[in-house]
This record gives sequence, structure tokens and C-alpha cells, in this order.
Amino acid sequence: MIDPKLLDILACPICKSPLHYQKEAQELICRADRLAFPIRDSIPVMLEDEARRLSLEELDVHSK
Repeated sequence: MIDPKLLDILACPICKSPLHYQKEAQELICRADRLAFPIRDSIPVMLEDEARRLSLEELDVHSK
């Protein structure tokens, strides 16, 4: 579980857009860059090299 206070201050390290928490996948989603940053052991890994690229279909699902 991610601390809600932490979620309020986290932003995409690339574009500075807000991130959206996906509890099931344990990822932070940047819709602007179509990236999913992993959360490992309750710690967000905010490195571009560790993020996975989201397909348009996945982005659509996360937008709802």
C-alpha cells in the first residue's frame, strides 16, 4: 500500500504530469507519456528505464 500523502506529491519524472495509482498492478500510470512505473516493496521506482510502455488499449482501460 502506498501512502496517500506520497501519491499527492509524486509526479512523472519525465513530464511532471500527475500519476495515477493502479492498486491491482502495483503501478503508477503517466497518461501523458503512456508509461507505467512499478511499485516494488511499497516503493515507487521512478526511473524511465524501469517503466513499461502502455499500449493505447491499456491507456484506455486506465482512463476509466
